[in-house]
Amino acid sequence: MKILSIDTASNVCGVSILNDNDLICNLDTNTGRTHSENLMPMISEAFVKTNLQLKDMNLIVCDIGPGSFTGIRIGVATTKAFHDSLSIPCVGISSLESLAYNVKNNLNETDVVCSIIDCKNDNCYFSLFENKNGSLETLIEPQAESVESSLAILKSYLEDTLENPSITFVGDGSEVYIDKIKAVFKYAKFADSKYNILNSYSLGLAGLDKFNSGIDIKEVLPLYLKKPQAQRQLEEKMSFIL
Repeated sequence: MKILSIDTASNVCGVSILNDNDLICNLDTNTGRTHSENLMPMISEAFVKTNLQLKDMNLIVCDIGPGSFTGIRIGVATTKAFHDSLSIPCVGISSLESLAYNVKNNLNETDVVCSIIDCKNDNCYFSLFENKNGSLETLIEPQAESVESSLAILKSYLEDTLENPSITFVGDGSEVYIDKIKAVFKYAKFADSKYNILNSYSLGLAGLDKFNSGIDIKEVLPLYLKKPQAQRQLEEKMSFIL
């Protein structure tokens, strides 16, 4: 199965082409240019390097967030346009699940991994996954909470459902809030910093697993756990008027 994977949810604009689990082309870059300028030239370059075309793709995977509101919209819109033009199946994967796949091969069976993304001011996005039957199963759906609340939710869930789990933290939040995490989870493991960055290859692997799982694939839509900053600022201004 040929897979086109598109990741535009962070500062990195990423495009990968996979043949099942095998990576055959990877273009992840952070040039400072907007994703709207980078994405289509990168997709074209990937097709040239692999001697493939859009019509050769059997699946398109994109990152639906959380992350950059503008970047997510660009990736989702591109995926939908490709789907509409050639009826290619498409799958949306959260940034948090993509991060978990960065460390999937380093986990033992039944290990759990918490993906945590910093969203400033002691707040974060997080989700929890379990390594099970060769793929990652979602235990806690993506949420936006304060770091303290996130860690309390994780601790309560693990104490109630799992016995002495080995938990690994991945994502930039695991670096920013490492002291707070260690205070709650004394035996936590932390992914190497190279795994804390989103990449389109891991995204493609997550999308392939989801597609093969038999789960009903719904329309690809952005995953917004928080309102855009501009909307929050407008609501704050309106509260003073009203």
